[in-house]
Amino acid sequence: MGKRTKIQIDLNLITEDELLKARICDLPLKIEGAWFESCVKELYAELEEKGMRFRPLCYLADEWLTPDQEPVIGIPFFLAHPKLMKLEKKIMLDAEGETKEWFMKLLRHETGHTVNYAYKLFRRKKWQQLFGHFEQDYPDTYRFRPYSRSFVRHLEDYYAQYHPDEDFAETFAVWLNPQSDWPNAYKGWNALQKIKYADELMQAVKDKEPRVKFGKKYWQASNLTTTLENYYKRKRRYYAEDFLDFHDTNLKKIFAEKDESSPSLPAAYLMIKKYRKEIIKSVSRWTGEKKHIIDGLLKSLIKRCKELHLGIPDTESLAMLKISAYITTLMMNYMYTGRLKGKK
Repeated sequence: MGKRTKIQIDLNLITEDELLKARICDLPLKIEGAWFESCVKELYAELEEKGMRFRPLCYLADEWLTPDQEPVIGIPFFLAHPKLMKLEKKIMLDAEGETKEWFMKLLRHETGHTVNYAYKLFRRKKWQQLFGHFEQDYPDTYRFRPYSRSFVRHLEDYYAQYHPDEDFAETFAVWLNPQSDWPNAYKGWNALQKIKYADELMQAVKDKEPRVKFGKKYWQASNLTTTLENYYKRKRRYYAEDFLDFHDTNLKKIFAEKDESSPSLPAAYLMIKKYRKEIIKSVSRWTGEKKHIIDGLLKSLIKRCKELHLGIPDTESLAMLKISAYITTLMMNYMYTGRLKGKK
C-alpha cells in the first residue's frame, strides 16, 4: 500500500468542522515561530545560568510528556497554533500550558525528568534514599498529604507525592526556577534536604556529557494519524468526570426532568440541600472519606440538578435512598481508583 500524500492545510483558513476531520500528522506545526519558542529559549538560558551543559530536545507530541528514560520533552501540538488552542479550550475547557507562567512550570518539571534520565541519577544510592525507588510502579492514583513538608509544591495536586520520579522532577523545577528563592521558601522543611541534594547533583554533573545523549520521540505529532475528532473523543472519555455533564445520565435515572406535564414535581436540588449535612455525615461514616470531599461532590450535584430542572418522581425518602447510594458508590470508586467512576 502506497504512502498517503500529506494534505496541505492552512490553519488560518480552515473551518472547525474541516479541522476536526484533519489528521494530526497533516497539521503544519513546528516549534520554530510558535509563541512558546521563547519559553524554550528561556529554559535553555536558565540552564546556562546554572552552568548546566545539558539541553533537552523539545518536540511536538500529543500531550506534555517525557518518555520513560528518554531525555526529550514532548510539548502538546495544540499549543503550536492559536486555532488549535481555541479548539482545545472549547472541548477540554482549558489548554494545559496556555500561558507563559504555566508553560514554564511544566517545562521545568519535564526538564527535571530529562536530567534524571540523561545522567541516570536515579541509580544513585542517596537519590533512592531521599526520593525512593525509581523502578516502583506508577499507581493508578495517589492520595496526597496537603500539609506535608517533605515535598516541594510546584504543580497542582501536590504532584511531587505521586512517584519518586515526579518528586525529583518537581524538586528540580523548584531548584531551577530563578524566582523560587528556595533556601528561604523551604526553610525548616524536610523538602529542603532534597533541593540541596539536587543542587549538589547538578554541581557534580553540570560540566559532564550526558550518559544518554539522544532520546526517542514517542507520540510525536508528525506521526499521529488519528483525526482531531477521534483524538478528542478519546480525550473526553478519559477526562469525563471533569465536565459538568459527567453525572447527567445517572441523575436522570434517579430523578425526573420537569416539563409542562409535571411542573409540580418537588425540586431535586432543594431536597439534596435540605439533607446535605445528613448525607455528608452518613457517607463519611461508612466510606471513611473526608467530609470536605463529599461536600464538594454534593455541591456539583446540587448545581447540576438545578440546571437540568430535575424533580422528585418518588417519595422523598426513596429519592434520598437513591441519591445516597449513588454518592456512596462514587466515593468508594474515588477511594480505590482516584476517579469518580470505576475502571473500564
